[in-house]
Amino acid sequence: MSKRRELDEDDVRIRPGRGKSRPRSKERPSHDDASPGFVTAVDRGRFTLVLGTPDEPGTELYAVKARELGRKGVVVGDHVAVVGDLSGAPDTLARVVRVEPRVTSLRRSADDDDPIERVLVANADQLVLVTALADPEPRPRMIDRVLVAAYDSGMSPLLVLTKSDLRPAAELMESYAALDVPFVVTRKDGVDPIEVAELLGRLRGHVSVLIGHSGVGKSTLVNALVPDADRAIGRVNDVTGRGRHTSTSAIALALPGGGWVVDTPGVRSFGLAHVDPQRVILAFPDLQEGTDGCPRGCTHDEDECALDAWVAQGHAGSGGVARLESLRRLLRSRAGGDEAPLPDEGR
Repeated sequence: MSKRRELDEDDVRIRPGRGKSRPRSKERPSHDDASPGFVTAVDRGRFTLVLGTPDEPGTELYAVKARELGRKGVVVGDHVAVVGDLSGAPDTLARVVRVEPRVTSLRRSADDDDPIERVLVANADQLVLVTALADPEPRPRMIDRVLVAAYDSGMSPLLVLTKSDLRPAAELMESYAALDVPFVVTRKDGVDPIEVAELLGRLRGHVSVLIGHSGVGKSTLVNALVPDADRAIGRVNDVTGRGRHTSTSAIALALPGGGWVVDTPGVRSFGLAHVDPQRVILAFPDLQEGTDGCPRGCTHDEDECALDAWVAQGHAGSGGVARLESLRRLLRSRAGGDEAPLPDEGR
């Protein structure tokens, strides 16, 4: 039986490599020299952005997400930090290395019982709901739900009512009088200079996100507001009364005279599973103090709610009853669903 040989350094086998590799480090670059940018479009992992801020936009360029961001999402409206080639020249790409904290986030889920929510647009300060007064018919419950989303995210709501030549706006707005929601009325073609000027006056200086069903005239309005936008315009189906989707992704467009408008694809549902009723009440400062007497976890639409007594005592003023009913209608819309979808509507 042979003796076991002592091993020495000649017996150490080293796997051949491609050369020396840099030692790994857990430290990530701070990118203190990164430049600020504002995301205006997202397309399959590529981002269009302008350097600077929405108030002082600079060069438009394209970028990809840096590896260190991992699965962190980037959406239209995000304020980001970018490095790399910032020239904006053809065939160049910068890298998004940081997403700054969001001031507001417009979110929705596919359904009210769907726990997965999606951020549609970041950092907008005004939510503009475009709805037709006819052709297609207005959907008040959808309007309520978008108002809830605006109040929940801290954005100011604005209603734009189109096609007033087919039906006057007074009847629809009567049910929103207690909410004191500002609104603008336009005719069918949406390009009357006076109407466009009025709407521009409401949008200048803001980052406004436009939401609306297909066929309500949203793209027509965008083309009137931003003449070189060239957004595709669809028509309403004569049989179903529904519009055809013409905007397929969100895009932020600079307005003449300052401000941005974010055009979004037409929506057919607006789930609000993520909305906390306590945040909705913040949009009703005249009622908020009355919730101090509510039981813990009060939905503000139950027999034990203290708001009924608060309003009855006159604390909310002469319009308190109507305001409370409007609040509860919004909260019910959050807990319920939209009107039943048409048979072939997708998500």
